[in-house]
Amino acid sequence: MRWQDLTSTQQIDEIKQSPGYSVIFKHSTRCSVSSMAKRSFEFGWESIPPHTKLYFLDLIAHRDVSNYIAETFHVHHESPQALLIKDGECILDSSHSDISAEEIAAEIEKSL
Repeated sequence: MRWQDLTSTQQIDEIKQSPGYSVIFKHSTRCSVSSMAKRSFEFGWESIPPHTKLYFLDLIAHRDVSNYIAETFHVHHESPQALLIKDGECILDSSHSDISAEEIAAEIEKSL
């Protein structure tokens, strides 16, 4: 699996309009906790179904996009944070040590 970088609010609008599942991972490049959460997530991401789109946001470089994510999906901004989007709606969000690729995979598997 590979990350697709998020760099614009237009991409968020596209995710909002897309059918199926997407994961947005918001990462602070200045935070060691965020780095550990990202490594842990990547270690387990093979459990996520391969058709799931994975998006990565460097929120230090693109704070405007992070703010737009919070507004668009009605979630409180946190870092690190993972959001599971299904058919344009956020159905799961987690932050810090609660971020789990396995939990995201289990949520996706419920509806397959």
